[in-house]
Amino acid sequence: MKKLDASDLKNLNLLKHYRIIRKWASKNNDLNEADLELLIYLDCIDLFTKKDFEAGVYSYSWDNRRWSRLIKNNWISIWRNRNRTTQKYNIYKVSFKGKQLIKRIYRIMLGEEDIPTSKRRNKIIKGDSYIDKVLTTSIYNVNKDKNR
Repeated sequence: MKKLDASDLKNLNLLKHYRIIRKWASKNNDLNEADLELLIYLDCIDLFTKKDFEAGVYSYSWDNRRWSRLIKNNWISIWRNRNRTTQKYNIYKVSFKGKQLIKRIYRIMLGEEDIPTSKRRNKIIKGDSYIDKVLTTSIYNVNKDKNR
């Protein structure tokens, strides 16, 4: 297997439209951008404990409700419950819902899928604010760019 280097990643144009795709994913799934990036980090770890979560949170803005919000909204699920004798702590994983969102982000970044442009499937397209109108133009430009 060939090892990837920096020029291979640049040729993929993987991060070319990351900002627009991240904004689309966070706005349409009621996540803030830090939560979305944290889910991507945790998905790379696969199985994690609350200590792993806390280690990943250090590079994001402080939000003491983040853990409970991600659990409550089913972005993180329990993989193994603790039993207080042999398993001292729960082990968690990114839920199916979270994994599907992350896979969809990767497919859009690779150009295999477009960002939805219907008002029903994309809150940004409604154009409720000036930022949404600007992002709508950017979304159309991302979808037109087939070299992403």
